[in-house]
Amino acid sequence: MELTSIRAQARASLKGKWGSMALIWLFFSIVQFVLVPFSILTIGPLLLGYFTITLRVMRKQDVSAGMIFGGFSDFGRSFLANLLIGIFVSLWSMLLIIPGIIAALSYSMTYYILADNPNMTASQAITASKEMMKGYKGKLFLLYLSFIGWALLCPLTFGLGYLWLWPYITTSHAAFYENIKGATPAVEAEEE
Repeated sequence: MELTSIRAQARASLKGKWGSMALIWLFFSIVQFVLVPFSILTIGPLLLGYFTITLRVMRKQDVSAGMIFGGFSDFGRSFLANLLIGIFVSLWSMLLIIPGIIAALSYSMTYYILADNPNMTASQAITASKEMMKGYKGKLFLLYLSFIGWALLCPLTFGLGYLWLWPYITTSHAAFYENIKGATPAVEAEEE
């Protein structure tokens, strides 16, 4: 799996939707800011809503800003997923920062799995994410690193560049999920 291919898939999916995704990201950011006092309750559902949007963009389906609130219709699973991920990453981070980063990468597919599997519990989705990410954590980390140059340029636009960068990053993340969803880590390791 080539990182340039993942980013190319994201750009192709965003074609004609860059402006609307920038506005959706801005709306998502504003909602998060407004709901900061209640973030322990709202961040999980909001993330499920936003990750569902990026997954739909990858699948070339229609999206709207209102879909950000879609995670609230699945409040229990999204809240619990966020709570458990937060606890697990915090516990691993107590060892050192590196184990915390590895844990965060391991759990990074949880919201996509929840979106695709409405009957799966939060803990099952976290476990499925850990299994899915075996052999792929380093590649996802490199994908994130590949955006550093763009992130360094965004302040030159007085921060407006982030409105396009974050949808690019998150849609690339959704493309990464789509690429590894059906892959078996053992098969992938044999091919390398």
